[in-house]
Amino acid sequence: MNFRRSTIYVLFLMMCCGVPIGAFATEQLVVVTSLNNEINVIDKKGLIDLYMGKYSAFPNGQQATPIDVATNTDLRAQFYKALVGLPLARVNAYWSRLKFSGRAKPPAVEQTLDDVKQRIENDSSALAYVYATSVTENMKVVYRFD
Repeated sequence: MNFRRSTIYVLFLMMCCGVPIGAFATEQLVVVTSLNNEINVIDKKGLIDLYMGKYSAFPNGQQATPIDVATNTDLRAQFYKALVGLPLARVNAYWSRLKFSGRAKPPAVEQTLDDVKQRIENDSSALAYVYATSVTENMKVVYRFD
């Protein structure tokens, strides 16, 4: 069976079994900060500037600490694809060049989502990406990806 025919067959079986086609879509990503942070919203350009090392402060001048998640590479890959349209390998190569030249410092890294949540609670300058379903009452959503 060729690829196209097998794909149609699988989709047909999914519809017959009641599996919605959108069930395999990725979760919505959001960018969060501490409730104590003065920033209420940030635009995509501002996020790119912070996460790609162009700036180290929020638009209001307050120090910003962008956070990357180390262990959940799917989350990290999805974030950078949505943010700058690049695969994670290209983003890592970008940071390797910048670190070598000494021109910028990459985002801080937390090992787990629980570490990210704790960092957001304790550090008002922290900015992190999480799935919308992971947002807690101690976080403020400042950007939503479509």
